Amino acid sequence: MGGVMTKGESPRKAWMPETKLEAKMVEAMQRRASEGTAMKSFNSIILKFPKIDEGLRNCKAIFQQFDEDSNGAIDHEELRRCFHKLEISFSEEEINDLFEACDINEDMGMKFNEFIVLLCLVYLLKEDPSALHAKSRMGMPTLEATFETLVDAFVFLDKNKDGYVSKSEMVHAINETSAGERSSGRIAMKRFEEMDWDKNGMVNFKEFLFAFTRWVGIDDIEDEEEGEEKV
Repeated sequence: MGGVMTKGESPRKAWMPETKLEAKMVEAMQRRASEGTAMKSFNSIILKFPKIDEGLRNCKAIFQQFDEDSNGAIDHEELRRCFHKLEISFSEEEINDLFEACDINEDMGMKFNEFIVLLCLVYLLKEDPSALHAKSRMGMPTLEATFETLVDAFVFLDKNKDGYVSKSEMVHAINETSAGERSSGRIAMKRFEEMDWDKNGMVNFKEFLFAFTRWVGIDDIEDEEEGEEKV
């Protein structure tokens, strides 16, 4: 997810978004980062896992509502109708870009975890700079509070506020919390590798969200349900 970096270049100057959607994500995250974050440490993020998990699982009912043919995935047409019902006014190109970015299995249908990531990206991108403190952007205040926590967590990790999290920023965030424990570097590397899907050394908000759904066990819901269907 980004341009090529050569030795000696600073990531902040060299990193270029690959798609229009990524550019918008980075711009929105930079705007949000200028407001600061309530997170004080990596532990404060971990302590919020149960609440985030609960908030995201509550999204299941929304997913089922828009999965009109109940096949366990939301296709392009269902997503378009979903946006219409939620009064999300994105252009056709933006909807296509979001669908393509979040359908990571490229099977022309979004599973539950992909749908969560998409809604969180919509939440971030819908932010209107002139109305930062609007009560609700999507008509789902409880879910939006969960999304705001995820945005806040990313802002905490993104120390230089460039819209990406680098390996050194991840190490820095975990070292702050663990006060020099020997295992902290290994933990940081493991967490970073789980986030950096394309192995380019930088993590954008979408990659962070997919990793987070795995950390709190959202993937497990789908595995359990698939198992139940087979029984």
